[in-house]
Amino acid sequence: MNLTEPIIYTGIFVFAITGALKARTHQMDVFGATVMAFVTAYGGGTIRDLLIGVRPVNWVNDYLALGLVVGAVLIISFFKTNMSRFHRTIFFTDAIGLGMFTVGGIERSLSMQINDGYALIMGVISATFGGFLADIICGEVPNLLKRGELYATACAIGGVLYILMKQFGVEYNTALFSCVLIIVAIRILSQKKRLQLPGV
Repeated sequence: MNLTEPIIYTGIFVFAITGALKARTHQMDVFGATVMAFVTAYGGGTIRDLLIGVRPVNWVNDYLALGLVVGAVLIISFFKTNMSRFHRTIFFTDAIGLGMFTVGGIERSLSMQINDGYALIMGVISATFGGFLADIICGEVPNLLKRGELYATACAIGGVLYILMKQFGVEYNTALFSCVLIIVAIRILSQKKRLQLPGV
């Protein structure tokens, strides 16, 4: 069974949850939460598709993906908890979404005959640019640019290992799951151990 599509749809839902939670922390209404969920879930994939020439972009005519975003907003609108838990939940949902969108972006790019190096870049863009746009809308320094826990670096490391596993003949779905787990593990470890790239 090819797990690329299920992983991409799961990533959309997870990132939509992340966007809706971020809207809650900024005291937005349900419309604002929908915009944030949409931008977080679709932003990176839209930029990727524009760069590699996919028309129409990934979410056009995809009612399932739209339903996942709306469903995520509805779930969060009925879910009440304290703000500190929201921040922890955002971190973990974002980490899972990063892993899923990295492998999904790489696979979508490879299917368009993009070479391995640029497919890796497209995977990182798919995973990080939705959050980048959401942070800008919220007036925050984007995680992509902020010195702190490894973010895009985690996607790049996981993506490189995923491409290497494919080249060495590792079973397809095993490579997919391994990449997601590696990225999530790096994000969690980088936060706990305060791992970061050198400053300038």
